[in-house]
Amino acid sequence: MGISPRSTTTAGDFASPFSSSFRASSPLAHESLARDLAEFSDDEVDVDVQGTGDGGSDSDVDETVGPMLYRRPSLVPFGSSRPSLNLGPSGPHDDPALLTRLERARSRDAERSLLRDNHILPPKHAISQQQKGHAGPLTSLYKRVFSTKLPRGSGDEEAPPRIVIGPAETTPLLGGEERERGRAVTREEHEHLNARWEAAVAAGQIKTTWQREAKTIAVYSRSLVITFLLQYSLNATSIFAVSRLGTLELGAVTLASMTANITCYAPIQGLATSLDTLCAQAYGSGHKQLVGLQLQRMLYFLALLLFPIAAIWWNAERILASMIEPDSAALAGQYLRILVLGAPAYAAFEAGKRFVQAQGIFHATTYVLLIAAPTNVFLNWLFVWHLGWGFRGAPLAVAITQNMLPLLLFLYVWLVDGSQAWGGFRKAALRNWGPMIRLALPGMVMVLAEWFAFEVLTLASGKFGVATLAAQSILVTVSSTTFQIPFPLSIAGSTRVANLIGAQLVEAAKTSAKVTIVGGVVVGLFNVTLLSIFRYKIPMLFTQDPEVIELVARTLPVCVVMQLFDGMAAVSHGLLRGIGRQEFGGYANLVIYYIVALPISFGLGFGLGWGLTGLWVGVTFGLLLVSLVEYWFMWWSDWNVAAKEAENRNAAG
Repeated sequence: MGISPRSTTTAGDFASPFSSSFRASSPLAHESLARDLAEFSDDEVDVDVQGTGDGGSDSDVDETVGPMLYRRPSLVPFGSSRPSLNLGPSGPHDDPALLTRLERARSRDAERSLLRDNHILPPKHAISQQQKGHAGPLTSLYKRVFSTKLPRGSGDEEAPPRIVIGPAETTPLLGGEERERGRAVTREEHEHLNARWEAAVAAGQIKTTWQREAKTIAVYSRSLVITFLLQYSLNATSIFAVSRLGTLELGAVTLASMTANITCYAPIQGLATSLDTLCAQAYGSGHKQLVGLQLQRMLYFLALLLFPIAAIWWNAERILASMIEPDSAALAGQYLRILVLGAPAYAAFEAGKRFVQAQGIFHATTYVLLIAAPTNVFLNWLFVWHLGWGFRGAPLAVAITQNMLPLLLFLYVWLVDGSQAWGGFRKAALRNWGPMIRLALPGMVMVLAEWFAFEVLTLASGKFGVATLAAQSILVTVSSTTFQIPFPLSIAGSTRVANLIGAQLVEAAKTSAKVTIVGGVVVGLFNVTLLSIFRYKIPMLFTQDPEVIELVARTLPVCVVMQLFDGMAAVSHGLLRGIGRQEFGGYANLVIYYIVALPISFGLGFGLGWGLTGLWVGVTFGLLLVSLVEYWFMWWSDWNVAAKEAENRNAAG
């Protein structure tokens, strides 16, 4: 169920040979930036000459010199049951020039930690031989299993040779100890660490352990899982609230959600991905206020597109009635007419997310969702059940919640952080739309192509009747919810592998990839176990209709098997992004889903009369085939070539 997500990425001017960035160039972003700069004099634009967005002191400048091993996990369009499809390097990737001070400090800590684990730097806390001798068997076992340090050889001659970098005249004699006490790190100490790190990498002495990679990927994943589950809950809650009203209502809400996804949410998310390039390009160049200019352009552009979308939603009943039975079409049309009230806010939030993410403010959307998600649950209960508004209450709750999202994000930017990149309203936002549109349209096509491949199954299930459409609604909701675990894991794995590839640590990247693959299998087996145990309980959370329950229970075994392949495919997509081969994954997905999986689904579902089970067998086989093809490609790929390509891109700036 997971096609490769698109990394939220940037294209600044940082060009260290051991940078963690794994970028692709974006001439359109450069063109847009050049046009904007030509329209403003130097005193109209706030320029941060270092391009960090911090405008800090000399110590900040020192921290950006040299390799950057740490990178925040890549962000993707939240709030969808399907991630966006990435067909190639049409947008840039996370740039270390946009790391915050804290993140740059974490990069330095990660480098020091790896140097200590490889016994190139002395340990942070020295342990005497007497202390080692008093270690009990349980302590020794714990360290053997969970320690991130590489084991030393049996003799001193097998230990890696210590790399010694001569101190400068101004190097403190007690630099390491002083640093632990909180003293500011000097330029000489940064250069000393950079030289030692680069020498160790060049000598091939930096290796990693599965324990370290498991810990890193787990830390990257945990917050992403929470964020993904929170935003996906906005749509899932309305399905839960409506499901108890009846079988007709349950199928209609899924049909309406599918229509909203294809006609509005997917296009808006795809178009907004251009800001991942444009906003980050402007911010990384040091012209922070041009970030707000790019945001304004996208808001105006999306506002124009909302008029035809509103027209489609307003007449959705007649459009859908030509394809499925009239009662479901009538309710779905009613749902969409109310949901129109939230479409402008949804567009504003998608653009606003990119505005704050370009500044490295990734936690803002999480804070917003921590408020909005519980409110959405309350509003669904209040409108659908307490006030007795029934089916109409669910879209109204969603629309109100969608209007809350940009408002809360605006308050965060205004009161907390992010307003420095706004710069006020400008007439220039009505010009220079060409680069934005040329970047936005491919993103929209990629998202729509992937989304449609899955949502078309919901439309096809409506051909079997109301009960089958309701069962499809339950299956889609369950499988999309479970997907919110392996998908963030794939993002974390992609980020870590890209970091190590960018730092020329190919063997370490392979170790991290293996850990991520195992993690994907473990998560898949967890989902398999969960759905197997509650096979008959899950449909009862949504409905009491015996026919729907039986349909779901009959199809769930296929859905259970799919969970394992879903986790494997999600991880394979992420690893392809990590080594810069996402275009292969994009084309593989298109070919397999449209030429193999969907024809099998329709052949089994309609041709052989397998019904809903046949539809899901096709996509399950498609996921298995996608994961096998992508793992085969990665197995035979030369990762050293990927590392060399990353080095060349970073050196080119």
